[in-house]
Amino acid sequence: MELLPGIVGFVVFIFSVIVHENAHGVAAEHFGDPTARYSGRITMNPIPHIDPVGSLLLPAVAIMSGIPFIGWAKPVPVNPMNLRNPLVHNAYVAAAGPASNFILAFFGALIWIVVQLIFKHIPGLFESGEQTLRFFDTLCRSLILYNCILAVFNLMPIPPLDGHWILIRFLPPGPREAIAAVGRFGFLILIVLLWTGALWWIIRVPFTLVYSGYTSLVRNVVGFF
Repeated sequence: MELLPGIVGFVVFIFSVIVHENAHGVAAEHFGDPTARYSGRITMNPIPHIDPVGSLLLPAVAIMSGIPFIGWAKPVPVNPMNLRNPLVHNAYVAAAGPASNFILAFFGALIWIVVQLIFKHIPGLFESGEQTLRFFDTLCRSLILYNCILAVFNLMPIPPLDGHWILIRFLPPGPREAIAAVGRFGFLILIVLLWTGALWWIIRVPFTLVYSGYTSLVRNVVGFF
């Protein structure tokens, strides 16, 4: 992996997981639980959010091996009992994280469109600003790539990922309790899926559909104008 994509990708990844966790905290506060606020976790300061394995080790290994990476930040503390409607609102709090990543990916596509249109319609700008265009291409592509990965990954219905909280919202008590019982092994299941490569096989199709949707939007808009 070239140095520039690796550095930009890592910075984008850290920024994106922090926004993801802040979205959880803000949503929880909106629905009645200020735990994240009182814990100092609604902040863009990366230090309270960094997880040694999910935020540093896995991305570092991925950068050295030249592959896109999956990771996480420390989960924002949420006390469901403080929520006005715990079952329903907990699902909204969970959904806020992936939603924030889809929004960041959209902004990445929007910035990419604007930059490409500027370079396309100002004669001579490409020759004098090729490195600038390359940087913005790398930045915007990383914003789309890693936020699509984070959104799709977190929507998997495996505890403790956001998707399982959303799924629980729509399940009757019996299956809900069964998923809760599996929850204690959720992290182990994720590690096994990650290191065996099965995780990429599972998320490949939904990730490809979402990622290609954003990149097709960029190509079509730039091509139209």
